[in-house]
Amino acid sequence: MAGELPEVAVGALIFNYDGKLFLVKSHKWHGKYAIPGGHIELGETAEDALKREIKEETCLDIHDIKFLGFQEHVFDNAYWKKKHFIFLDFACRTDASEKSEIKLNHEGQGYAWVSVDEALKMDVEPYTKKTIESYIEKYRKK
Repeated sequence: MAGELPEVAVGALIFNYDGKLFLVKSHKWHGKYAIPGGHIELGETAEDALKREIKEETCLDIHDIKFLGFQEHVFDNAYWKKKHFIFLDFACRTDASEKSEIKLNHEGQGYAWVSVDEALKMDVEPYTKKTIESYIEKYRKK
C-alpha cells in the first residue's frame, strides 16, 4: 500500500420538488441503498464532479447544491472492496419527479423516491444513513 492515497469522493442527497429523496440500490454497497456519487477527477471541482457523477449514474441534472459535511471511510467492509475514502456530502435538488424516467448505469440495481423518514427505515448503507442524519440535524425545522 506504499504510495497509495485516500480517494476523495462526492455524493448527494437528491431531492425532487415534492421533497422525496432519491436513493439507488448498489452492488458496491452489498445490495443496500446509497446516495449516488463518485470520485473527483484531477483538476475538477467537487461541485463539477458531483454533477458529472450524478448524470453518469442516474441521468439526473441537479442544482441548488449545498455542502453538508465530510466523512471518512477507512477500509470498512460496508464497501465491496478495500478502500480509504474521504466523502464530501452534499444536498441538492432535481427537476425530475417520481414519474420521470431514470436510467441507471451499471452501478445501480434499482432506485427509490422516499421521504427522509422512510429512508432511515430502509436498508441503507451506513455512510448514507449518516448523511441523512446530518441533513436532518442541519436543515429540518424543529
